[in-house]
Amino acid sequence: MNLFEYTYDLVRQIPNGNVSTYGNVAKALGDIRAARAVGRMMNQNPDADTMPCFKIVYLDGRLGGFGLGIDDKIRRLKQDNISVEDGQIVDFENILFDDFKTDYPLKKLRSKQIELSKKVDTNDGFDEIENVAGFDVAYPKNDFDDCCGACVVMDYKTKEVIEEKTVFAKTFFPYIPTYLSFRESPFVKKLVGILDIKPSVLMLDGNGLMHPFGIGLASYVGVSLDIPSIGVAKSMLCGKLEGNTVKLDNKKIGYTLFSSKRAKKPVYVSPGHKISFETSLDIVKHLSKYKHPEPLRQAHILATTSLK
Repeated sequence: MNLFEYTYDLVRQIPNGNVSTYGNVAKALGDIRAARAVGRMMNQNPDADTMPCFKIVYLDGRLGGFGLGIDDKIRRLKQDNISVEDGQIVDFENILFDDFKTDYPLKKLRSKQIELSKKVDTNDGFDEIENVAGFDVAYPKNDFDDCCGACVVMDYKTKEVIEEKTVFAKTFFPYIPTYLSFRESPFVKKLVGILDIKPSVLMLDGNGLMHPFGIGLASYVGVSLDIPSIGVAKSMLCGKLEGNTVKLDNKKIGYTLFSSKRAKKPVYVSPGHKISFETSLDIVKHLSKYKHPEPLRQAHILATTSLK
C-alpha cells in the first residue's frame, strides 16, 4: 500500500482553523510507533499547497519543523486563522483535531504479521547449503526517488560471489520500527524473482524471530517465499541478553555475534524461517570476515554504489 498518500489524505481531513499532532496522525494510522515517520512524511510532502502539512505540530503545541522553514509555517497557520506566539499554537487544546476517518492500516498490517508468525518453522528445511543470497536496500535522501535493492549470491563452500542483481523502484512505505517487512520485502521478492541461481538460504539485513511479534523482515520474507532465511540486524530490537543469547519472555529469539576480532559491536542473528537457531549462527560465522557477514556486506556495497 502507499502509506505516504494514505497519511496525506488523513492530514487533508483537518478542518480550517484546526491543527493536529504527529502522534494523533500516527494513531490514526494504527500505531503510535509511526509518529517519527509521520514527521518525515510531512517533511517530504511534495506540495504544501494541496496537503496542509503545516497543520501538524508537537503534542505540547510547539510548532515542530517545516520543509519550507518555520517562518513560512507560521505564515500559513495565520492564513488559516491559527495564532502563534513564541513558537506555540495559541488556544491549542481547543483547536486540536483528532477525529480522523480511518481504517487503521497499520493495525491491519500487524494482524497480517501475527498470522504469518504462526507459520514460522525453526527446523532446518534443507539437506545441503549450496549458496547464500544476501540482500540490502539503499535509499536516497528523498523517499520519492528510486531506491536500489541489491542481491549478492555467494557459494557457501568457496565463499565466491556467483551472481549479482539489482532492482530500482520507489518505496511507498516509510521506515517504521517493527514494520520493516512492508518497506523492504517488495525489493527482496523482485530480486529473488530475477535470480538465475536458486538460493539455498536468504540472508537479510533485519530481524527474523528477534521481533516483538516474532515476524521480522527475514521471517516475513522466508514464510512468504517458502525459502530458508536468516535475519542479521545491527541492533537489538527487543529482548534481553543472557550471555550471547537474546531472550524475550524467557524464550530464546536469537544471538549476539562478534563476527571478527576487530568488531567493536556485535550483530544480532536470528532464524527467519525453515532454519534452526544453531544453523543460523553457524552460517553467519562461516561467512563472516568483517563485522557483517559477506553476503550482506557485498550486497550493501552493490546497493549503495549502484544508487549513486
